Amino acid sequence: MVIDPQNIFAAPDSAWGSPMFPAALENIRRLAAAAGGRVLVTRWLPTADRSTAWGDYFAEWPFADRPADDPLFDLVPGARELSPHPTLDLPTFGKWGAAIGQILGSAPIVLTGVSTDCCVVSTALAAADAGARVTIAADACAGSTAENHAAALTVMGLYPPQLTVSDTAAALRILHP
Repeated sequence: MVIDPQNIFAAPDSAWGSPMFPAALENIRRLAAAAGGRVLVTRWLPTADRSTAWGDYFAEWPFADRPADDPLFDLVPGARELSPHPTLDLPTFGKWGAAIGQILGSAPIVLTGVSTDCCVVSTALAAADAGARVTIAADACAGSTAENHAAALTVMGLYPPQLTVSDTAAALRILHP
């Protein structure tokens, strides 16, 4: 599962751009190649109801309050090819839900993406609650900063056995036991 490999999180000039994204993307590509057609890519879209706390959120981050078809929300080059499935587009930090459970089933999940300290941790915790077996490939995730990345990994590391924080090498062994 590849969380939100989008321009808004990858572009160095984006307020949400992760300096860790290029290195993480290389590992994401390795994992996706090993997983074959068993990859799901998600996108965050700014389509949440502005009458909720999301309105406050966009007031704090006005640069992201754009139409959903803005190129800022496009996948980075090459990300579309990571999966044969359509992207799962949601206006939420966490992407875990019934749709993912139906697509991925009960197989162990390798979680990658951006940002570790927002959408990845939100997805991982919901997956843990749902009883999924999730390995977070830490070096295939990109945080907003190195410190925030490490903090999110620490939090996710508190949820064994549902969540296991590991790396690309170990995740490759899960994909090809």
